[in-house]
Amino acid sequence: MHRESLKLANLIVVKLGTGVLTDSRKQPDPEQMRQLVAQVAALRSAGKKVVLVTSGAVGAGMGALGFAKRPSDAAELQACAAIGQSRLMTVYQQLFGEFDLKVAQVLLTHDDLQNHERHLNARNTLAKLLQLGVVPIINENDVVSITELKFGDNDKLSALVACLLPADLLVILTTVDGVIEHFGKADAKLLSVIERIDGAVEDMSHGTQSVTAVGGMITKIQAAKIVTRAGIPLVIASGKKSSVLADVLAGCDEGTLFLPQLKKLRGHKRWIAFFHHPRGTLFVDKGAKKAVTENGKSLLLPGVVRIEGEFHEADIVSIRDLDGNEFARGIVEFSARDIQSRQLPRIEVIHRDDLVVL
Repeated sequence: MHRESLKLANLIVVKLGTGVLTDSRKQPDPEQMRQLVAQVAALRSAGKKVVLVTSGAVGAGMGALGFAKRPSDAAELQACAAIGQSRLMTVYQQLFGEFDLKVAQVLLTHDDLQNHERHLNARNTLAKLLQLGVVPIINENDVVSITELKFGDNDKLSALVACLLPADLLVILTTVDGVIEHFGKADAKLLSVIERIDGAVEDMSHGTQSVTAVGGMITKIQAAKIVTRAGIPLVIASGKKSSVLADVLAGCDEGTLFLPQLKKLRGHKRWIAFFHHPRGTLFVDKGAKKAVTENGKSLLLPGVVRIEGEFHEADIVSIRDLDGNEFARGIVEFSARDIQSRQLPRIEVIHRDDLVVL
């Protein structure tokens, strides 16, 4: 029943992990990439719009430079990315060319999507590429990204791209069949549908042991939190299966489906919720939390118990309860110093139109 709606998805973001793109030598695997490209081409032939978020650049560069494991040195990582990205795109261009499809390289940093003007420019560019029949291939700009500019991993990047567009569906293809309950044990089983991401689901996640990749299932669960809150479904499935995308879009019981929240977030609220590193934190009492989460009210000064961080008017801040649990984000109307003084011209600290419950 839940999967029937996937048949209606028209704009799809597909994330390809390092493990499904490279061989044992950490080089791009042409045959594996060919079957994945063929699946995307089939979706295009069926009238679907597809955006790829690809990993594999660092892995390809590692193979070229003879590194046995992922470097920890930032400059070495960036060197791997610089060499590997061009190799990766060359393979994509050749493979998609076999299906008479054009591709476009789009390299992003976190700052590109955090800055509102560049955020809109990125969305407009992707929309135009899709309109022109081009397949955008997105990767993090690892050559120039530094810690404060990084997404962290391409699972999160794919979730943010899905929110940016916004997409109808995100599919993360990996080396496993989906989210496995009791992973590695005799009673292990694949979860077909996850309706809500709670502590039990998060406990099933685990990191990666891959020498070329970052993340693992934990980053995919974090990506699921983002897109499902935005109202976008996510499927995690195996990229080793030659019909996985067709099966997902046909509504088959393939991989693990994360159900979206019914109420979709508008573009402005998606931008507030997901595309920022908050500049500070407001800790609020129970009454303020209830007013914001249950009654859709603005955040008022009397409910703010304490603040952390140095932020200015119009910055994005995190809103937490007194136990430290983040439950909302918003655009603050006053600086940290002004709020700390408690001498404000009005008691509204964040207007409800600029506030998002997570």
